Amino acid sequence: MLGAVMFCYLFYYTGRQTFGFAIPGIQQELGLSKQMLGWVSACMLWAYAAGQMINGNLGDKFGGRRMMMAGAVASFGFNWLTSFGTGFKSLLGAWGANGLAQSMGWAPGSRLVANWWGAHERGRAFGFFVLAAGLSSVLSYITSLVVLDVLHLEWRWIFRLPVALMLLGGFVVWFFARDKPEHLGFAALQDEKPAEAQTAPCAGETVWQRYRAALGNGRLILAGLAIGFQNAARYGLLVWVPVHFLGSTVSSGFFGKWISVGLPVGMALGAVTSGWISDRFCKARRSGVIVSFMALAALSAGAMFLLPKGHWFALPLLFLCGFFAYGPQSTFWALAPDLLGRARTGTAVGVMNCFAYLMAGLAEPLIGWTIQHNPFGATPGMENTALVFPLVACFATCSAAIASFIRR
Repeated sequence: MLGAVMFCYLFYYTGRQTFGFAIPGIQQELGLSKQMLGWVSACMLWAYAAGQMINGNLGDKFGGRRMMMAGAVASFGFNWLTSFGTGFKSLLGAWGANGLAQSMGWAPGSRLVANWWGAHERGRAFGFFVLAAGLSSVLSYITSLVVLDVLHLEWRWIFRLPVALMLLGGFVVWFFARDKPEHLGFAALQDEKPAEAQTAPCAGETVWQRYRAALGNGRLILAGLAIGFQNAARYGLLVWVPVHFLGSTVSSGFFGKWISVGLPVGMALGAVTSGWISDRFCKARRSGVIVSFMALAALSAGAMFLLPKGHWFALPLLFLCGFFAYGPQSTFWALAPDLLGRARTGTAVGVMNCFAYLMAGLAEPLIGWTIQHNPFGATPGMENTALVFPLVACFATCSAAIASFIRR
């Protein structure tokens, strides 16, 4: 089951994290500013956030298998629609609708994973699930670069070719996965922790009762705020690092393009590592791992800003930025059933992910405006894409500070 869900999500980001590679081409053809394109990216993130709040709960009701398949098909269609965009409004509408489709994947898939794994194995299970998401980022970066740098196609094909893989993933999870052990004749897992037993829902719990339980849990809200700043740091890197390394201000060749792949590779390995650490060494206590990783992410991003452009050390340092900035994701998602119980995992993950993408969406136009206007530079008004790194460091520091107050 874990393999099927991982395979599906391995291709999900080819429909969501390719926008940064299209920004230079969109600017050149359509004449849109970085700030306007930041709003397009924010619209997708906010639509994704709203969809998480809805689809996480629906995942608890209808199951992750059905939701993940439907999301893959819908996102494929909206990516193609985005590729025909002719201006700000058409891009905003199509890419925003894609955010709603993409939100049908993560929270329902998390519910499926939680159904098959016990409390003391969840960190590792979610670590592998998030590993698939991290590798999906790698694929989205590589396929975008192949479209631009190998096939020499225009930006529109970024939204047309890679998403075919997402359809394949949707069909695999539909044919091979099952939502619960009972569906294959196994006994249902029993919640192993006292906290879960206390929060276990009664049979036939309604949608609104699940929402009330999630929104009334103070620790879950704190986790939502912490992952919100973490996701702002993550998407700040994912969207604007390609812009930074594709820009003319950075040396050309390998260090001008393919070096950006170091970021998602670090993210993939960081995710599986943090989940394993929280299970193996912290006895499922998650907050310490989150604080440590986010503090190191802030240091890595700050060092990246100070590093001279084109320096060879940019590759390992960018790897570390991704490793620490994305690493806590698996630990955050393992917190959801820890705090609210297995039967409400979809709702809990959906609420947390709603916070995550609302705050990431707020950060996108801020980063775009800061890069475009360079308010802290010696020459205000001259674009400086490197400013993404100190902003990411600030977001990571806020995440670490808030996460220090989370107690299971």
